Amino acid sequence: MPGPRLVAVVGKKNAGKTTLVVALVRELVRRGHRVMTIKHGMHPFSMDQPGRDTWRHMHEGGAERVVMETPGSRILIANTGAEEGPRELATRYLADAHFVVVEGFKQSDVPKIEVYRRAVHAEPLYAPDAPGADQFLAIVTDAADFRAKVPVLRFNDTNWLYRLVDLVLQGAR
Repeated sequence: MPGPRLVAVVGKKNAGKTTLVVALVRELVRRGHRVMTIKHGMHPFSMDQPGRDTWRHMHEGGAERVVMETPGSRILIANTGAEEGPRELATRYLADAHFVVVEGFKQSDVPKIEVYRRAVHAEPLYAPDAPGADQFLAIVTDAADFRAKVPVLRFNDTNWLYRLVDLVLQGAR
């Protein structure tokens, strides 16, 4: 039996990654998929609290399980000594998911959706000629004039989420 299909939501700080993860998870769940999430953290993590990103993944998005990976600790398992990548985490802890939506892990080989808000950052992570550019499925942005070699979806387009889910169904692996 093949494992879950993964897609990563990436972007710079305060771009809206968690908000996009919650919306994407909710829509995939609405379409009948079993969805779980992984959140990459840059700092040690303490007990979950309402309003925190991982709490939102589960309580707002509807994910069945959440794995929070941080240097030195991981939720759902005992403290660890080493950080693992999203594919290893999904295989080990979320193997029964149809889809695993990953927040972060921008250096991984997981297909990516970038949240790029020009109101927050002048430039996106995506660069068409950079290594790994072929891993981007789409970019969701507030920048009306932004163009890329991958599909560009605009927040002001009322159908952007449905189009994004269709891209995930085609490109997650």
